[in-house]
Amino acid sequence: MGVDLGSKTIGLALSDISLTVATPLETIRRTKFTADAAKLIELAARHEVGGLILGLALNMDGSEGPAVQSARAFARNLEKLTPLPIAFWDERLSTAAVTRTLIEADASRARRAEVVDKMAAAYILQGALERLRSV
Repeated sequence: MGVDLGSKTIGLALSDISLTVATPLETIRRTKFTADAAKLIELAARHEVGGLILGLALNMDGSEGPAVQSARAFARNLEKLTPLPIAFWDERLSTAAVTRTLIEADASRARRAEVVDKMAAAYILQGALERLRSV
C-alpha cells in the first residue's frame, strides 16, 4: 500500500497482486493519529496488504525537513500498532507531477483536489514497485 502523508489528508494506493501496477484507493481526511492509524490499518487488512510504502517529502537538496520528521514519527507510532513492514520512498515532486497530469487531462480544480492525494500515493507506490522489479 502506498501512503502519501499530508498535513490534512492521507492518500492511499494499492498494487495488483503481481506488484506491477499501482492504483489510487482513497483519501483519508486526517483527524488524530489514533483514528488515522486505525482507518489505515483497517483498509490494509481489508485489502490484504503485505506492506506499506510511505512517501518522504525530502527537500530538493535531499535534506530532511519538518515533513520528513513528521512522516518518520507517524511510521514509528504506526509500527507499534501493526506487524506490516514499513518502507520509505522519496516522494519529491510527486504531488506536482500528479497535479500537472490532472491539469493536462483538463480536470477541474475541484476534481484535482478530490483525487490528488490518492494519485500521489499511487505515484509513490509505482516508483517503489518499479525499483523492486529492477533489483
